[in-house]
Amino acid sequence: MPERKRDFYEVLGVPKDASDDAIKKAYRKLAKENHPDLHPGDKGAEARFKEINEAYEILSDSTKKARYDQFGHAGVDPSYGAGGGHGGGFSGFGAEFDLGSIFESFFGGGFSGDAGRRNAPRRGEHIQTHVMLSFEEAAFGCEKELEVTRIERCEACHGQGTADGSSPQTCKVCRGAGQVRTTRQTPLGSFAAASPCQACHGTGQVIENPCQACRGTGLSRRKVTIQIKIPAGVDVGQTVSLRGQGHAGQNGGPAGDVRVGIDIRPHPLFTRDGTSVHCDFPVTFAEAALGAELEVPTLDGKVKYNMPEGTQNGTVFRLRGKGIPSLHGRGRGDQFVHIAVEVPRGLSRKQKALLQEFANAVGEANYPQKKGFFDRGI
Repeated sequence: MPERKRDFYEVLGVPKDASDDAIKKAYRKLAKENHPDLHPGDKGAEARFKEINEAYEILSDSTKKARYDQFGHAGVDPSYGAGGGHGGGFSGFGAEFDLGSIFESFFGGGFSGDAGRRNAPRRGEHIQTHVMLSFEEAAFGCEKELEVTRIERCEACHGQGTADGSSPQTCKVCRGAGQVRTTRQTPLGSFAAASPCQACHGTGQVIENPCQACRGTGLSRRKVTIQIKIPAGVDVGQTVSLRGQGHAGQNGGPAGDVRVGIDIRPHPLFTRDGTSVHCDFPVTFAEAALGAELEVPTLDGKVKYNMPEGTQNGTVFRLRGKGIPSLHGRGRGDQFVHIAVEVPRGLSRKQKALLQEFANAVGEANYPQKKGFFDRGI
């Protein structure tokens, strides 16, 4: 018996009427708190992180969310609860549901009136996941391995749903049309109506000898490890897509994508604004007054910078080309160095006396801002 899944709203800690913004905010908060990179070796955090991503994948998509609200986990996962053999419905929610219809809903289809359209190729669903990068990895790009769980074509039957090389048979009830027509007599005349064929679930075909591995669905759920190349210059909130790595398509349709949301760990020295990097650099009072050759940290290592004498607190210097590479390959941004003049603390009596002597010798002539402040007549 499959392990019972927690309710997706419960996983994200939001009510069923939560807005899209509330769902996204809850996901980002929980994903950060439980990311495996922040909890190395913690299997519990890893399991929670996967559960959080799976919940967000469904609740962030309006179509999947509607199916989940109506059918629960069975409406969005064809392997959930399957176990009664092919060709019938299954229960567990107080009523019987058409397994074929649920599979079709999972892959984005709907009954269109005939088996030809119903059996047309349909693209698979996308997978939403998340990756945490260091500041440098986001700046210069990197390669990552991600583990995702996706729906794939069954390897045993190559997605056909049949066993021992057999093929689906044309439905004898609807003769392959996928629908049955009924005529009703009313006081206004005869009316014809079409409805999905219950014998073949509207597909026009019946699998008499289903594959035992996938129970005739042609699909299986599997964990896979995929490689993703993160381009240089990505930023928080952006998405990198892996084409064709998502859930398998139906009826020969292409697979969906894996969409990887980007998050970045804070850096102890640098902050980021687009392609610009900012850094606070502390200097002593003497260095600011006399000037000094500074060794400033950058993403490329330390560089020398000659700070001129008389540099004031809050002065900003620019290091051109030392910022973040453009995501579109158009050069690099700049680094901005914010000077913070540090006032000494815990002076000895002798040091205080020397400093007072210095202050008396300088007077106000060397402090134009202070002198000008009082000259304004305040």
